[in-house]
Amino acid sequence: MNANIITDSLQANEYASDWSVRFRRVGYQRMLVMRSQVNLYYFWEKRWFFLAMAIGALLISIDGPPNLSHEGYIVLVMSVVATILFITEPIPLPTVALLIIVGQVLLLDLDSTTVAKTLMTDSVLFIMGSLMLAVAVVKQQLDKRIAWYIVQMTGTKTVSICFGITVVSGILASFVGEHTVAAMMLPVGITLITLTSDNPKRVRNLAAVLLFSICYGCSVAGIGTPSGGARNAIMVGYWKEFFYDPASPETHQYLMDYWKWMTYAYPLFLVQLPFVTLILFLTFKPEYKDLSRGVAKLRTQILMQGPLRPSAWLSIVFFMLILSGWITMSSEWGMGTVAVLGAAAFLIAGLVRWEEINSGVNWGVVLLYAAAISLGVEMKVTGAAEWIAESFLALLSPIGIDSGVGLWAAVSVLTTSVTNTMSNGAAVAVLGPIVLKVAVVAGENPIVVGFITAVSSAFAYLTVVGTPACTIVYSSGYLKTTDFLKVGWRMAIVSTALLLVVASTYWPLLEG
Repeated sequence: MNANIITDSLQANEYASDWSVRFRRVGYQRMLVMRSQVNLYYFWEKRWFFLAMAIGALLISIDGPPNLSHEGYIVLVMSVVATILFITEPIPLPTVALLIIVGQVLLLDLDSTTVAKTLMTDSVLFIMGSLMLAVAVVKQQLDKRIAWYIVQMTGTKTVSICFGITVVSGILASFVGEHTVAAMMLPVGITLITLTSDNPKRVRNLAAVLLFSICYGCSVAGIGTPSGGARNAIMVGYWKEFFYDPASPETHQYLMDYWKWMTYAYPLFLVQLPFVTLILFLTFKPEYKDLSRGVAKLRTQILMQGPLRPSAWLSIVFFMLILSGWITMSSEWGMGTVAVLGAAAFLIAGLVRWEEINSGVNWGVVLLYAAAISLGVEMKVTGAAEWIAESFLALLSPIGIDSGVGLWAAVSVLTTSVTNTMSNGAAVAVLGPIVLKVAVVAGENPIVVGFITAVSSAFAYLTVVGTPACTIVYSSGYLKTTDFLKVGWRMAIVSTALLLVVASTYWPLLEG
């Protein structure tokens, strides 16, 4: 009997062991399937990265155009790969910046110290300082007070409030930067919407005109001053890098200071303001023509907050001092130095903590623009920009738009097309060296062509990702992507037409 028990026990153990092996085998097979699925998902998610790398490797393996240097061809290939990655974003954009830096060292055989020197320019310092200032300004939480001040100036009619929001958003964005103002003004718009009705379906069009007043007001204003956007600082840097020679008085016109930029671009921003409201109200018909109900609730909330805090008043004073420094001292100190000094003043006064600056500033953006500017400099040095410029003019010549207003229109349309697929700063960083060489080859003024490029990069009205302001208001949940297309093409046409009119009538007066 004991023998039978032992035999049964051995059979049971063997049976259990067999099932254990089967279980482990099935589990291992499932693990392999899951691992293969994860790998497939990874490669699918990164497909554009691998495709861009493959395109780059293929282009490098073949000979470039005979009238372009080998180094220029390599820079051109790097620009193509970077543009694909900018548009598709399979990897974080700061990673693209790192690849640009490494590519210059490995593919162009440049010394790493030489590359590093092209990264930290005054334009990059300016972008970094402006982002730091933006964090300090937003911390003061002035959104509801701004909404109340707007209503006090405009009254309660919807069209007047929308125009007031556009003007205030525009004036602030022209100095602070559109992403900062859009983030600060979005609660203003949402406050007016929610105080009018708790049901989003009942205020669908009202939400559209209020929120588009914010993002389009910021977009058209971003051209007004060098601090209005990184694209402006990038173009200022290109003018200085490409054309300025301290020993040549004739080239001092390319050393663009804060006030000179404003004389060119600020009137164009002001001209566009009424058209923003007009186009919005022709496209969307708000459900409420008067917002008295929401304004009454807003007034109650303002009274409960009490008077403005001393720290908010001190922040306003600091910002006015920084603005005056940009206007009066930028030609001597550089706009970047003034911006960084202003950020240091906010930190010293305790109006913002470094931890807030560190967490609030997107340092990857600083790195991205630094690398893009560095690559743009190499496009100029290697002759790649000049080759593209000559090829571009050769395409325009047969149809008679290789100079004058026709060329300006072509550059504007090209920039508008590119800026609706990537950030406006990246668009100017990529196109800047090319269009400036186009101007030289065509015998056009690089200042005018550069301004047309920088201004047209603000016409990213058609997509959510075109500008930070559009992305921020879209995040509210009140807008659809189709809304941007519905109104964006109208804005793009009107803005381009106004740009060409100003460029052909007003700017020649400044040159003379």
